[in-house]
Amino acid sequence: MIHTEILGQPKATRLLGRALASSRLAHAYLLHGPDGVGKTTAALNTAATLLCRNHPASIPCGDCAGCAKFASANHPDFLRIRPDGATIKISQIRTLKKELSFPPLESLIRVVLIEDVHTMRREAANSLLKMLEEPPPDNILLLTADDYEPLLETIVSRCQLLPFYHLPLETTAHILMRLDPDLDEDEAGTLAALSGGSPGRAGALNSENLLQRYNTVMDGLLADHDSAAEQTEAALFLAATTAADREGLETMLALLRIFFKEVMSAILRDADQASLPSYMARHIVRARERWNLAQLSDTIQAVDLARHALARNCNRQMVCEVLFLDLPANIGKNHAG
Repeated sequence: MIHTEILGQPKATRLLGRALASSRLAHAYLLHGPDGVGKTTAALNTAATLLCRNHPASIPCGDCAGCAKFASANHPDFLRIRPDGATIKISQIRTLKKELSFPPLESLIRVVLIEDVHTMRREAANSLLKMLEEPPPDNILLLTADDYEPLLETIVSRCQLLPFYHLPLETTAHILMRLDPDLDEDEAGTLAALSGGSPGRAGALNSENLLQRYNTVMDGLLADHDSAAEQTEAALFLAATTAADREGLETMLALLRIFFKEVMSAILRDADQASLPSYMARHIVRARERWNLAQLSDTIQAVDLARHALARNCNRQMVCEVLFLDLPANIGKNHAG
């Protein structure tokens, strides 16, 4: 059995397994789906299998020279291309085309992994298309993309498509606990839910201690204050600390949006606490006592405006101040009513 590290993606792994077992491989595969759900891991497993000298159609042996070189990232017949900055550049594709004009050095086949092909601009995409239209012999291209819609239709049509999906939260939590034995079940479940079923994204959230910061922000937003001045002071403090987190700010805003939508859902379903998502139940219980549906809709719009402002490179501190001063104001309106 192959791809034992890939959980929750039965369709993609089944298609890859059949192709490897039958030795009927397409010249190019496009692994597409959300970030952090196993696309790159599946591509690497496939490459390792193809470059193993002892078990080319099953599972890499881990002992042969091919496996040793692959594990140390020194295999001459494995090429890996990642975005240079924000995009894959035309120069990277041109260099690749030159390398593929020569036969594999040690193996019967050369494997090329091109990650995040959705970042390619038209010039690079057209160059890749020419390669796919006239595929060089003894080469297999593995492409990954979060979304294939930005790609040229002609590129998509020349690849075997392998779909990947968000994982069930229980599966995501299981993967997280396997990767980090220090995580308890509640923490893993929280990270799984916050990531939307993406183990890769959840792992990043965990490494960045974003869960702790998220809980701090939520506690601050939902804290009771004795006066409007105290509430304003608390909002400005949250704005300052959140704006200072340069790497995690966009993710934090996305998590806030998820939370407010969950609060709306809880109100509409008249859900009891036991049926609420465990990672945010205590916050939802408090929030739905303070916001009504109309105010929650305004709150989500405020978060969206903040995210759009950040995308336009507006001042981070000002964006956060406007947002966090507006959110407590909505609470105040509900209390006043």
